[in-house]
Amino acid sequence: MIARAGCGALLGIDAHKVELEVDLTRQGIPAFTMVGLAEGAVRESKERVMAALKNSGYKLPPCRITVNLAPADMRKEGAGFDLPLALGVLAAAEIIPAQNLDGLFFAGELSLTGELKPAPGILPLAVTAKQSRARGMLVPFVNRVEASVVEGLSVFAPRSLSEAAAHVCGEKILDPVKPEISRIWEQRLVSEIDFDEVKGQEHAKRAIAIAAAGNHNILFTGPPGSGKSMLSKRVPTVLPPLRFSEALEVTKIYSVAGRLDPEKPLMATRPFRSPHHTISDAGLVGGGHHPKPGEISLAHRGVLFLDELPEFKKNVLEVLRQPLEDARVTISRAAVSLSYPADIMLVAAMNPCPCGFLTDPRNPCVCSPVQIQRYRSRISGPLLDRIDLHVDVPAVPYAELKSKKPGLSSLEMRQKISEARKLQAERYHGQPLKTNSELSGKWLEMHCPLGPQEHDFLERAVSSLGLSARAFTRILRIARTIADIDRIPQIGPAQLAEAVNYRALDRTRVF
Repeated sequence: MIARAGCGALLGIDAHKVELEVDLTRQGIPAFTMVGLAEGAVRESKERVMAALKNSGYKLPPCRITVNLAPADMRKEGAGFDLPLALGVLAAAEIIPAQNLDGLFFAGELSLTGELKPAPGILPLAVTAKQSRARGMLVPFVNRVEASVVEGLSVFAPRSLSEAAAHVCGEKILDPVKPEISRIWEQRLVSEIDFDEVKGQEHAKRAIAIAAAGNHNILFTGPPGSGKSMLSKRVPTVLPPLRFSEALEVTKIYSVAGRLDPEKPLMATRPFRSPHHTISDAGLVGGGHHPKPGEISLAHRGVLFLDELPEFKKNVLEVLRQPLEDARVTISRAAVSLSYPADIMLVAAMNPCPCGFLTDPRNPCVCSPVQIQRYRSRISGPLLDRIDLHVDVPAVPYAELKSKKPGLSSLEMRQKISEARKLQAERYHGQPLKTNSELSGKWLEMHCPLGPQEHDFLERAVSSLGLSARAFTRILRIARTIADIDRIPQIGPAQLAEAVNYRALDRTRVF
């Protein structure tokens, strides 16, 4: 007899429907054959499934089982096929009614005892189940809230294979999972850290507000203890809150990567990722034998913070160049090409020299010019050009440290940033742009018009500083954001001058 069960295969952060067919016959030599381009964990599932069936009390006669995963030209990976395979075998053996599997979608890994274990990628699988108009989806109990994020899909969460089979047979109907998203969504603006805890550094806060308003990348340079990391960790608190569609995008990435907290099935706040400088290029941008999203994709719609930037391996930093331009990571293999979203705000920090005290008046620098040049050359010019704002962060004077005067809070900064983002949304309505950081080509000329005075100022700046064409574009983008945050309609010399000042490392490279 042939039985069919609905399930899905993950490709990148999306899932595609797979029809699992099971043919069971008592003729011939007993065997278990699986076809349909199944990878390692899927091929091994037959051993887990047969042990789970036996230990759950189901007895199969000696038989020949053939399993087909259609479409046959799509690679299938992971252990999420265990549950549909087990139920398909039971239906083909006429232990449960095969017609009861129609319209249902299944995902889950089985232990040898028949218990259901959590599987990665449940959210994109649930999205696919809804798109295929499934009348219900069975997932492991641990994944129940994650799957219930998808509205309009009935989710059932058995704890074991026996419970799943009983539900399918109608012997013990499980209650559909009730979504708990509203509670999580209401807490998305709650944060334990705030910019009012940062003493001084008002100019750095101003630069952060500009960067957040236009979604620009930013680099802090300063001596140890000047507050670079403290400032960077608070950047997500001033970014506009995630829209629900954006939260689903981020959650799908964490779900596929197996990084989703079962207690927080929806990524309601903007992510902040801070990988160590020993990370590999595959760890940063994604990849591996079985490709997974890297840190840059895990920071999608949020902040990727690279502390001690020159300490990262040069090949690791260079692979950032394409994702920073395209907001996507493309991983190509001989058999498959995957694309992961990587729309991030890059925040980086570095010392001005190897010892860190080049710009600190209180501590003498012991580095030679050659050492300083070698240290800074670890960051290539093309990568620096892709970082819009270069900000000097000097050591904070003691007078400011002891001051009890409250600094600018995250709420105040976020309000100004939200107003600037609203201006950009109105300006770019109907155009393929969202923020000023995306301006280029004809859009840059259209939205950043300059008069003779502004052209003259910018020409002298480009000539004297030896700026590249990409740096010139960055200056115009930053000036547009400065005008937006100050609610000035047109870019003037003052906005251009401030924008040029945010290209600190370009000025340094001249000398």
